[in-house]
Amino acid sequence: MATNSAGNGRRREVRSPKPQKTAVLLAQRIVRNIVDNSLDAGSTLPPERQMLLDYEVGRGTLREAMRFLEIQGVVSIKPGPGGGPVVRTPDERHLAGTIALLLQMSGTPFRSIVEARAVLEPHLATKAAELIKPELLAELRETVENMRDNLGDPQIFLRENERFHDIIAWSSGNDLFGYLVTSLHWITDGTALGVEYPERRRRDVLKAHDAIYQAIAAGRPDEAAKTMRDHIGGFTRYMEAKYPELMDRPIPWEVVSAG
Repeated sequence: MATNSAGNGRRREVRSPKPQKTAVLLAQRIVRNIVDNSLDAGSTLPPERQMLLDYEVGRGTLREAMRFLEIQGVVSIKPGPGGGPVVRTPDERHLAGTIALLLQMSGTPFRSIVEARAVLEPHLATKAAELIKPELLAELRETVENMRDNLGDPQIFLRENERFHDIIAWSSGNDLFGYLVTSLHWITDGTALGVEYPERRRRDVLKAHDAIYQAIAAGRPDEAAKTMRDHIGGFTRYMEAKYPELMDRPIPWEVVSAG
């Protein structure tokens, strides 16, 4: 039996592909049609009776496919007369939920997610220093200023902290990095698990963000990478000192999916 090593040291079985359910295949066809027809978020799909004719499937299969797409954030079902499926745009939180589920089922600890950020984000800071657009650079500066002006407000701190890392990830020129880092940051927020960021810690984060911003704004990739590496290292040390038990256990899926 073929196996592969998982990141937590376990041996993971490599399974042969299984035939996909009809409802999943139908969901894939619906997604292809949404993309091929350039349907934006808010666009309505045909009513059920028309979709049954178009796709030549049974009502149970169609409804299962639509439930699957709703869970994935691809559609929402508008109730009442004139309702029906409406196209949505899946966001990073859907990816975060999927990652969290996989990691919980494999027993992968919080520490592994932090380590992944420590590898990815210095590289993305490098790319941002090389590629960031003026409007995104202005937004990045705004997150630093908002954090500085509202250090006494933990909620604003968390919001601007998230925006800061998201902007850098999306400035890399690679959408996959944007989705991935934003999802990882959502998972490692930790506040739902009792992680707190007192004002002293918030000041340290502000100082780090300002140094990273200055390096990116000046177009200094090596400095941007170093300051980001130091920043993630500071977060790791803070978590190790204050929440060591959290670092060594998996993040519960329900904590991430609840967002």
